[in-house]
Amino acid sequence: MHIRQPIISILAHVDHGKTTLLDSIRQSRVASGEAGGITQHIGASEVPKDVLIRSCGELLKKYGIDVKLPGLLFVDTPGHAAFSLLRKRGGMLADISILVIDVTEGIKPQTVESIKILKQYKTPFIIAANKIDKISGWIPHEKMCFADTYDKQRPDVREDLDMKLYKLIGELHEQGITTDRFDRLGDFTKGVAIVPVSANTSEGIADLLTVLCGLVQKYLEKKLEIDPCGHGKGTVLEVKEVKGLGMTIDVILYDGIVKKGDVLVIGHPDGAICTKVKALFKTKPMKEIRVEKQFISMDAVAAASGVKISAPGLDTVVAGVPIMSARCMDDADELKREVQKEIDEVEIKTDDCGVIIRADALGSLEAIVKMFREKDIKIKRAEIGVVNKKDIVCMEEVDDAHKVIFAFNTKVLDEAEELARRGGVKVFKSDVIYRLIEDYEEYISECEEKKKKSVLESVCVPAKLRFMEGFVFRQSKPAIIGMEILSGSLKNGVRLINNDGKIVGTVHAMQEKGKNVSCAESGKQVAVSLEGAIVGRNIKEGDIFFCFLSKDDYQLLLKNKNLLKDSDMNVLEEIREIMVRKDKYWDVV
Repeated sequence: MHIRQPIISILAHVDHGKTTLLDSIRQSRVASGEAGGITQHIGASEVPKDVLIRSCGELLKKYGIDVKLPGLLFVDTPGHAAFSLLRKRGGMLADISILVIDVTEGIKPQTVESIKILKQYKTPFIIAANKIDKISGWIPHEKMCFADTYDKQRPDVREDLDMKLYKLIGELHEQGITTDRFDRLGDFTKGVAIVPVSANTSEGIADLLTVLCGLVQKYLEKKLEIDPCGHGKGTVLEVKEVKGLGMTIDVILYDGIVKKGDVLVIGHPDGAICTKVKALFKTKPMKEIRVEKQFISMDAVAAASGVKISAPGLDTVVAGVPIMSARCMDDADELKREVQKEIDEVEIKTDDCGVIIRADALGSLEAIVKMFREKDIKIKRAEIGVVNKKDIVCMEEVDDAHKVIFAFNTKVLDEAEELARRGGVKVFKSDVIYRLIEDYEEYISECEEKKKKSVLESVCVPAKLRFMEGFVFRQSKPAIIGMEILSGSLKNGVRLINNDGKIVGTVHAMQEKGKNVSCAESGKQVAVSLEGAIVGRNIKEGDIFFCFLSKDDYQLLLKNKNLLKDSDMNVLEEIREIMVRKDKYWDVV
């Protein structure tokens, strides 16, 4: 048996600094290049044994740890709420996890979600209480171990950090987790260690790595034993074209070994596919497989590892699917059944009518669908790949709210973009998932406003008015009187009725503060020129009037009641009651 390096997933609430933490460990700058500052896909980085010893030398001696591990394989997982399914995969892959929590903010929604994932898969974890350098008055000491930098702070600064840690311990206790600062935790099997760190200054990073090594070697060594000659098992992180190699897949290999010439079985939504490994590549130590451009060619790669694989027929492979390797084709049929079983568990239900979603990876697609379902957005189709002409054509007879296509981190073909523009199909493109829902909500709001404007311009809007006492400017031909708009809005050309349903006149013109207006909203007081009305005969001061509605107007407004305010609906009901009293056949409800 062979001892593989442990897989360590990093989970966190968005913006709590997990990728920056990993950058600090591997001395890179991946976080600054993330779209929207948010990790969009699972990535992998290896930290070899010699780097661990060099980074943690004095602490390893202090705690009596002899590093036997070949290194550590870090898995960086997306941190936004929409990525729960990707993080779940990260949790499943991990032997141990680091839960990053901003010590100045404490537990947030995705922190709770991460804890649920770790509990569900019984994944042991430690907590990195990040951003200690943000404590007011903190004096940073780059790369220093926690105890030394803590001792160099002023007493009030130390007290402030202690109080924030105590608060965090209390919040974690509410989540059913017993925790304490790592150097105060007596039994690591009965509590979760909190390691205060700063990803920006690398303070406490050596402590974090030391605790990881110690825990893995003491409690997880048996779990890390693998058959170095067994079938390679892994998960596709990303599919990308590389100049000179063609299409390649980035994979986290978590068991067995993959060799050049192996049969590779890859899960696929349309059925598992088989191909042969043409070439294997690894990143240099401390590099991130998602962003690295230089690789080392390998004849074989053993778990656990991040590996780039070149093989024929990878064009239709999607990220997030399982892979297995076999030495010969005889073993491939059984492996195909295994990987396809995992694919079939991913079920994306669709509706008869709804939006279309296109994404670059299976995990991204799942995440978007989950997010849309929570918002009650209907989905007609959700698929991997580019937005094409066929996607646009099938949206031609759809209403505006669903005449929408979402392209997450994937291309929109030129001919599709032109067809969408001419056909009024809205295409949202983004490489940050949560922006898609924000853009869509803004678009729906705009559509509703346009619809409201169109409907309300075509009918008489409900209005309730009061003839103001002491404001008779002319008694007749036409009567000019002061009116207060109690509810709704009054427009020129509208006929007014009284409480008996009798028409008392037609609004010819209006003035507000001496200026002509065509419409007056609720709360306004205006001078109204009312043709057909005679003050003292069919109208008198203090009277309440309503705008006259035909049956057709009433039915149209009722059908579009979502466009009306509650106060408008109340007036609409008052008008209905008046008209029914006048003419029982008017009641259309």
